[in-house]
This record gives sequence, C-alpha cells and structure tokens, in this order.
Amino acid sequence: MTTECSRGCKNAARIHGLMLFAAALLLLLIPSRASAQDFFSFLWDGGSRSVVGFGSKYEPRQIIVSFGDRRLYWIHKRGEAISYPIAVPREQSRWSGVTSVSDKRVNPAWTPTPTMLRENPRLPSWVPGGHPMNPLGVRALYLGSSAYRIHGTDAPWTIGTAASKGCIRMYNEDVLDLYPRVPLGTKVTVTWQRFG
Repeated sequence: MTTECSRGCKNAARIHGLMLFAAALLLLLIPSRASAQDFFSFLWDGGSRSVVGFGSKYEPRQIIVSFGDRRLYWIHKRGEAISYPIAVPREQSRWSGVTSVSDKRVNPAWTPTPTMLRENPRLPSWVPGGHPMNPLGVRALYLGSSAYRIHGTDAPWTIGTAASKGCIRMYNEDVLDLYPRVPLGTKVTVTWQRFG
C-alpha cells in the first residue's frame, strides 16, 4: 500500500510539474499586446536599427524611405540618421513621392481594402488594435491622404523583403522607437534612390 501511494504521489508530482512547465511555455509563446512579433523573434534577427552617416544636405527631423536600400532613415541631426530595416511594396504596389505624416495611432485597428479582400476572400473584415495578428502591429504613422502607412507588423520575417501592398513595414520594436520621435506634419520622402 505504501508503494502504491508513493508511486501515485510521484506520478501526481510529475503531472503537476508537466502542467507547470506547459503553463510557463504558453506564457513565453503568447505574444504580448505591446509586441506582436515576440512569438517569432527567436527565429529572426530583430537586431535592426543603427546610427549611420547621412548626406549633410538633408534637413533634420524628416523621414527618407529608400525602397532601394530597404531602409527607413530618420534624419535626427545634420549628417546623421537612424537607419531601420523595412519591408517594401511588392512589384505591383510600388510608388514614390513626397508626403507627410498626417496621423499617428497607437495599436491601430486594421480593415482590409476591397482589393485585398478580392485577392484573399478569407481575410477577416476587421482586426482590433492590439490583437497579436493585426497586420499594422503596435504603431502606425499615416501618410498624407493615402491609404499607405509606416507601421509595425505581425509578420516580422517579411522585413527586408518586397512583401507589402504599398505600406512600409517595420519591426514592432523599431516602430516603437521611431513613433515618439516623429511629430505630425513630418516630411516623408519615399524613393528608390539608394543611400547605403
């Protein structure tokens, strides 16, 4: 009887230990509201931004998006920029021009465009802000009167590729760094010119 009890107690302790381990693992794997990319960050190098020299002819406090470099540059002082990796538009969604930041949103909600729904009818009609599967990630800077934005992502593995439908995607950790630096009205130049 003592042997059965000790065997049963050991099995119960093992099961309890496995349940605690599973709970701890789930806590590690569930993305937080602040960073939708945490779940996959161990698979990709999110080591991203760096300070780089930049042409002194460019005024501070502006954004230059280089689709050619696949980088966004925040000119924070004359001759120097913070460089962030980005995902650029796919070939059929390419554009360029000069615009400005017209709005800023924390945990923006996402609604697919009619074109996106035609391409993929299985898309949800709306994703709330802060949801770990929100394609806009944790922050968004709206560009002029267009539907384009500089935003975070729920797909960090796309950074460095041509994957978007016109928007500029950033790692969530990078858009969190950029967001407070950029006031409304900031000039944004989007170009294929290379700076790197």
